[in-house]
Amino acid sequence: QVRLVESGGDLVQSGGSLRLSCAASGFTFSRYDMSWYRQTPGQKRELVATVTSAGGNPKYANSVKGRFTISRDNVMNTVYLQMNGLKPGDTAVYFCNARQRTQVFPFENNYWGQGAQVTVSS
Repeated sequence: QVRLVESGGDLVQSGGSLRLSCAASGFTFSRYDMSWYRQTPGQKRELVATVTSAGGNPKYANSVKGRFTISRDNVMNTVYLQMNGLKPGDTAVYFCNARQRTQVFPFENNYWGQGAQVTVSS
């Protein structure tokens, strides 16, 4: 059974820091690209950061570049999002995503966590 379990969401003041964790199980974690998305009510889910299966080539949304860092531990099967300099605009539910391209339709495996609430007060 595939599971992605986020933790670390909290209420924090503007300028503060949080570290989100996403523990994976039920699939070969080291073969999946991992990403963090976020979503606010009525809005589309937004890609925040992504990292390849080997842990390289991290990419970030412009809105978080220089403040957030994505990393992964392929031994612990966990991906992290270190968030510094938090702003009220970062308030959202943050979702962990695992994605792997395959050779058969629908040509990818795509898994989601249940989300973690991050609230930044001004």
